[in-house]
Amino acid sequence: MRRTGIALLTMCLLTGCSPARAGGRDRPAADPTDFRHAPADPSGRADGLVGVATIARHLDIPWGLAFLPDGSALVTERRTRRIVRVAPTGTVSPLTRITEATADNEGGLLGIAVSPQYKVNKTVFVFYTTSIDNRIARLRLDGHSRPQPIVTGIPKGGIHDGGRLAFGPDGYLYATTGDASHTEEAQRLDSLGGKILRMTPDGKPARGNPFPHSLVWSYGHRNPEGLAWDANGTLYSAEIGEAVWDELNIIRPGADYGWPAVEGIGGNPRYVDPVVAWHPEVGVSAGVAVVGSTAVVTCLRGQRIYLVPLGRTPAPAASPTTSSATPVQWRTGVGVAARPMEALTERYGRLRAAVTAPDGSVWITTSNRDGRNDKGPAPDDDRVLRLTLR
Repeated sequence: MRRTGIALLTMCLLTGCSPARAGGRDRPAADPTDFRHAPADPSGRADGLVGVATIARHLDIPWGLAFLPDGSALVTERRTRRIVRVAPTGTVSPLTRITEATADNEGGLLGIAVSPQYKVNKTVFVFYTTSIDNRIARLRLDGHSRPQPIVTGIPKGGIHDGGRLAFGPDGYLYATTGDASHTEEAQRLDSLGGKILRMTPDGKPARGNPFPHSLVWSYGHRNPEGLAWDANGTLYSAEIGEAVWDELNIIRPGADYGWPAVEGIGGNPRYVDPVVAWHPEVGVSAGVAVVGSTAVVTCLRGQRIYLVPLGRTPAPAASPTTSSATPVQWRTGVGVAARPMEALTERYGRLRAAVTAPDGSVWITTSNRDGRNDKGPAPDDDRVLRLTLR
């Protein structure tokens, strides 16, 4: 039944496109400190294709999310530095607090990943901020163990800390890092800032990494926060831009994604362009999950999700198109089949993490207690939501 629903969703996305036009890149820059969001685009709504249920309530800035073998999820809280367990029934059980972490503006306890051998070693991996750096640590969830750092010296800043962790289908651990507001870090291959990293569970460079003796998998990133793979092993990353464009990228080993020289679809052959780009008032893309042939991208300032139909079409790969109604560009022929469609606009506020659950649903977290929702948090915030694609 789920395959049928995904097929119907893809068909709706393909047939629901409004006429496209080129352009939009000369638009004046938005104020990055303006947290207001744009209204919904009635011609591009996909609310009828998404079912939503609230799994957990009353969390405090849930940031990272990863599933255990039993179908429950581990959730990190950025500010409290707690790891809690969220059962599919909604029961929330505190497990431990990472006292080594420092909650500093956008820093704190960020990403979490579950070891592929969790049933044997009870081990998870966490990404957190300290007083001197960002770091990745290994942790046994036995009630008394403390984090054992495996990577240190990742640049930290009040903003742009990256922080997502996930194990890829190749069994290696991937991490996103931000430029920590020092843009030059993104282009320096001797820096761990502004990168996607790939490593062994011991924090060593993984076999096949593109640069000798380096953790770096890709570079030229500003603040990537989302990681997800499709069934073919293609890696997607959602990235928060500066004041003009936020991005969904297909990640290639050794590739340069252009920051700070270019933001959004620049058309410069030196850099890899995103497959989708959003203006911040509808975007600030923080998370991505892939279900079948659809990528679910969460938006913070935009307070919505986008359903992105994945696939190739005969259209020229270098030709971005943009809707006449919403500030979004997408590139057909390189991984996106048709116009992204929005859903859940303004219904749940700021949306951050997105992870595909073992049952094929997508769990996402709200981020309404981080001080950047102009309406403030709702009484039930923050929440974990369960999405099903119809």
